[in-house]
Amino acid sequence: MSRLYSPQQAAQLLVGRRKALGLSQAEVAARLGISQNRLSELESRPERLTLDRLLALAGVLGLELAIGDKPPPGGDSEW
Repeated sequence: MSRLYSPQQAAQLLVGRRKALGLSQAEVAARLGISQNRLSELESRPERLTLDRLLALAGVLGLELAIGDKPPPGGDSEW
């Protein structure tokens, strides 16, 4: 499971997954019902992803989103 702390991390994960699946931007965009240019924009400017678009994109890529409690800072430290 990957933890995300920024939109840029989300973009790296989503682009990496798309490429690992051997899917082009055009193929994923077609499945989402958007243009390839729009998907390219969302991959390069992930702060523009809406929650519904993020969920749809994750679904197309065979991913799921989960929200949980954030671990306390320094939880594994002996200090």
